[in-house]
Amino acid sequence: MRLAILALLLAAAALAQPAKFNTILYGAAYYHEYMPSDRLDKDVELMQKAGLTVVRLGESTWTSWEPRDGHFEFAWMDRIVDRLHKAGIKVILGTPTYSIPPWLYQKHPDILVTRLDGTKAAYGIRQNMDITHPVYRFYCERVIRQIMAHYKDHPAIIGYQIDNETSNYGAAGPVVQKNFNDYLKEKFGTTQKLNEIWGFVYWGQLVNGWDDLPPRDGILNPGYKLEWERFQQSRVTDFLAWQARLLREYKRPDQFITQDFSGGVHTDNDQWAIARHLDIVATNPYYPVQDDLDGQPATFTDDVARSLKGANFLVTETNAQTIGWDSKGQFPPYDGQLRLNVYSHIADGANMVEYWHWHSLHYGQETYWKGILSHDLEPNRIYAEFTRVAQELKKIGPRLVNLQRRNEVAILYSIDSFHGIQFMPFSDKVNYMNILRQFHQVLYQLNAGVDFVTPDSDYSRYKVIVVPPLYVASDAQLQRLSDYAKNGGHVVLTFKSGFTDQYDTVRPVMAPGPLREAAGFHYQEFSTLKTPLPLKGDPFQAGADNQVSTWAEMIIPDTARPLAFYDHPFFGKYPAITRNAFGKGTVTFEGTVLSDTLQNKILKDVLSAAGLTGPDQQLPAPVKVKHGTSNSGKRMHYYFNYSSHSQNFAYTYAAGTDILSAKPVAKSQQLALAPWDLAIIEEQ
Repeated sequence: MRLAILALLLAAAALAQPAKFNTILYGAAYYHEYMPSDRLDKDVELMQKAGLTVVRLGESTWTSWEPRDGHFEFAWMDRIVDRLHKAGIKVILGTPTYSIPPWLYQKHPDILVTRLDGTKAAYGIRQNMDITHPVYRFYCERVIRQIMAHYKDHPAIIGYQIDNETSNYGAAGPVVQKNFNDYLKEKFGTTQKLNEIWGFVYWGQLVNGWDDLPPRDGILNPGYKLEWERFQQSRVTDFLAWQARLLREYKRPDQFITQDFSGGVHTDNDQWAIARHLDIVATNPYYPVQDDLDGQPATFTDDVARSLKGANFLVTETNAQTIGWDSKGQFPPYDGQLRLNVYSHIADGANMVEYWHWHSLHYGQETYWKGILSHDLEPNRIYAEFTRVAQELKKIGPRLVNLQRRNEVAILYSIDSFHGIQFMPFSDKVNYMNILRQFHQVLYQLNAGVDFVTPDSDYSRYKVIVVPPLYVASDAQLQRLSDYAKNGGHVVLTFKSGFTDQYDTVRPVMAPGPLREAAGFHYQEFSTLKTPLPLKGDPFQAGADNQVSTWAEMIIPDTARPLAFYDHPFFGKYPAITRNAFGKGTVTFEGTVLSDTLQNKILKDVLSAAGLTGPDQQLPAPVKVKHGTSNSGKRMHYYFNYSSHSQNFAYTYAAGTDILSAKPVAKSQQLALAPWDLAIIEEQ
């Protein structure tokens, strides 16, 4: 059965076609049904005056579509879509399945999530249902088919969003547990196999049949817990693939299907697997502004989104004014920051930027998550800046759309390793995500463009791959990484890599297992570090930040060259950082947690060895640069000033034009960026 479902999923994924755009779309989510009065015409007039080109509708309003069981209403939305179409505004229509109506809860309360501790979700918040419950699926399919049949031919609609920021929501009730048993039967065949790979002989927990398998609720076994997480991820993929298949029965060839991921990399769903069923990926980056705006959190989310299909993506939600589920942290952006952020997304490969949302709400949990218009619903400072950007994009959007990024550095993300380390944490303060985010932060500071890859990705296009602790990985995955280095790649490996196999079972060989030859060392011991330790002699000139912490693998070099030793009477005989020349490439290994400054020094050194350093690394610290190739094949260089002070620097690429000011720019010319401003240089 599982193989049959997999075949269906792969067939559906094969139908996904890249979405095509001829300019940058710029807009907002719009919920006229939330307004305190009927002001549709006024809103559309304000949108037209500003230059808004796209809105997102419908994903939050199941009860408006179906106010009573089986009774569907469309006139309210027809009026909105028709008015937008008359104004020349494009529409992305969402399926309303992420928030169930009260009548459905009253009729079928069993579709709400039952958690691992046995508690049930309450009604009142969104995303509180079991997405695989057959009753929930029945009602989902019915409302989706009704909406699609009604709107499939509407000329305003350019695409569809399935669900909204979908997760597994922690569902673990009887239906989920049964489905997990079926999943295990299909994947492993026999309970004897589970006994072997999970070590159920420990504590005398051997199972002799599928009826003996204990439920997930109280399980401590890491292998069992890892497979449960994989199963939960597959539930989300199946749900979204199922919705995509329904929509493909109705949608036109010129319409796309997307799904909006919340920011960053996820641990509760497999974004890469889901993306295969989409025509284009969408994402919802939110980030701090004012003096905390440095562009990195937004770039992190954008880099993930672009990497999921190796293609352009959509920003379906981002900051307009203040954000928050209360009023404690209300920080509106400074002048220029809204505009700066739009072009940062475009420089990352976004073909659309939309805000959540057009107007601020007067009630509900998200009252203080403000839109382009404030609660008074009148034009304001943010509306004026939105208008400026919209008018710019009207002129230059066709030159910016479909930007192609060809980064030569990648971060390897392993969702299995995240979970494996969470089951057996090495620290209360440092975890897998801390290290992954540190890598991205440092590479961003170094102006090194970054993609994300997985253990099964193609590494061949990259010169450098940076690897947060690859704790859970098969021999084949580790071999691919070794082969990459042997063939000329530069790898930065971190502690705990190679320690367990794909089942989260510790390898019964000398650590780091299959990575030993490539890394050029072995170890038999490791230690928690109670306090930070300095490195002998400050080898990387890190000054006050010449220190490491948290964990130490007691490395014994085979062929690796030590780069730094601990400054400690006992640990001092073990190198903290090593580098091994392996084939045509290198493997740099960090056996401990590095300070941010040390990480910066190490990664800059690796980038230099790979031939990836130059003028970009000499820019003033607040200035960030991103590069790509336009539709017409021209090189594009985006420079951003993330500070309240003017910044001056030399432009070092081929002569071109700043397409924002239409002024020519010569190679080696000094550029000046005003506070929170940017330049976009298109080479001649």
